[in-house]
Amino acid sequence: MDFSALIPAPIMPSALALAIGYFLGSIPFGLIFTARAGLGDIRKMGSGNIGATNVLRTGNKVVAAATLLADAAKGAVAVLIVDQMGAGLGVIAAMGAVLGHLFPAWLGFRGGKGVSTTIGVLLALHWPTGLIFLATWLFVAIVTRLSSASALIAIATTPGVLWAFDQPLTARFALMLCIVVWAAHHENIGRLLAGAEPIIGAKK
Repeated sequence: MDFSALIPAPIMPSALALAIGYFLGSIPFGLIFTARAGLGDIRKMGSGNIGATNVLRTGNKVVAAATLLADAAKGAVAVLIVDQMGAGLGVIAAMGAVLGHLFPAWLGFRGGKGVSTTIGVLLALHWPTGLIFLATWLFVAIVTRLSSASALIAIATTPGVLWAFDQPLTARFALMLCIVVWAAHHENIGRLLAGAEPIIGAKK
């Protein structure tokens, strides 16, 4: 039976874009790289998530940098591939990539915090905004040495930046992304308010 006949035609490209984004976003580079480097299972260290910040807590900066770049790249690749399918679909792939990183099915839906992947999708969707996100993150990180605070502030400014660049569709996506990323950081927010959030590079 051809199940595609049961799905309205306009939904098919969007569903495919979301699926491609999710699949690429759910590749757990942090888990793969730490295992290959002989550092053990990153899910049993620090915060337990598979992102670059937790990988850095192993003390291996090279593996952490590789994780950050790979997680950003998978988001960018998802957008660039799906963009060829039609206008506006890249935004759907971007959300799929971030959701895939946050909730990878093959890891019990427990992934990273989505920051590196967010950098990648923003650079692919609108590179000036992606660079502003990076600059904001770096500035706050240098001042506070708090990765979570840097990410939360950078993502919070992104919808406004996109509106200023007259990118309304991407700005609406960024607003949804902001909600998702802030929700994923709920534990970090609690520690920030309590003054108990570890600084960048601190081992837990």
